[in-house]
Amino acid sequence: MEPVTHFMTGAVLSRAGLNRRAAYATLAMTLAAEAPDLDVLWSFKGPVAGLQHHRGWTHTLLGIPLEAAIVTFVVWLIHCWRRRRNPALSTAAPIRWPLLYLFSLIAFLSHILLDWTNNYGVRPFFPFNPQWYAGSVVFIAEPVLWVIFLAALVFPWLFGITDREIGARSKGPRGQYWALFALTGMVLVWILRFTTQQQALAMLRTQPITTQPVVRATVEPFPVNPFRWHAIVETSAFFQTAEINTRTGIIDSDPQRDVLFKPTETPAVQAAKQTELGKVYLDWGRWAVVRDIGQETVAGVEPPHLGPGRTWTTVEFSDLRFDYAFRGEGRSSGSAVLSGYVYIVDGRDDAGQIMNGREQK
Repeated sequence: MEPVTHFMTGAVLSRAGLNRRAAYATLAMTLAAEAPDLDVLWSFKGPVAGLQHHRGWTHTLLGIPLEAAIVTFVVWLIHCWRRRRNPALSTAAPIRWPLLYLFSLIAFLSHILLDWTNNYGVRPFFPFNPQWYAGSVVFIAEPVLWVIFLAALVFPWLFGITDREIGARSKGPRGQYWALFALTGMVLVWILRFTTQQQALAMLRTQPITTQPVVRATVEPFPVNPFRWHAIVETSAFFQTAEINTRTGIIDSDPQRDVLFKPTETPAVQAAKQTELGKVYLDWGRWAVVRDIGQETVAGVEPPHLGPGRTWTTVEFSDLRFDYAFRGEGRSSGSAVLSGYVYIVDGRDDAGQIMNGREQK
């Protein structure tokens, strides 16, 4: 999921009652709930390194005990700084560092769980098991969850202002029932989406969109609408996509528009697969498509300047899980999200790698 959902999940988990058990619980859990995404710093080494390490060891069961210790240490430093400024500092809840470490672990686990619910996936058992796992039930940015969590965080604050105005006595940290409501709402969203996801897959089996034998099939979520799914079907010769509405029972797929024949394995494609970008992309891309698209310039990055008799071509890497219009119908226009490109010279030499519009130096 994107950072907003992770931050709010950590805060809501704390306010469900854990903040009454240990001081700084909300601070620690909010930080811990988003901390695994610090792996985006790998992008400073280039876009290919960013893809390789995103949702890497910081998103693993092996890594979170260390990360929880780091977050607890950071909170301890903040506490020491506050005590230095105010030696008489007191907290509403007792300071219990072991509990704070445990709560940080819970927040880290929430991050892995939330990332598993979308279609990018996680590798929680890496390096022992490098397989990617993805529930693909919730879109990577889900406004419905934003509304639920925002209500749970804002309404207690508004009611607190009202209580202070009328002189009501404070009973400690607020918002426990609102937080429980939000967490319950999130689980109900997951249950609804899982149910409609299974309905969409069942519709693909009972209302096939192709007469060819199906090798595998998947459905990808849209934001907001839990009844709408983007389907991808693979046969031995082509991929075919469809839009499914489980509420109406309608599958929309046009063989003239929604069929993508499997590309030819040219020497340039074979060479591109052996590049750094190619290896990283194919390790992650469960629905990867690799195409020789000819002499096409990408993202303003100039192709290599060659001497007489030499040729170059562009090889495109895309993943069909992200090659659809999230707000519209059918496949996306232009480059797919998370697409990559490699310039290949003379069918064998890597002469440039581009990912998400950035060149790998």
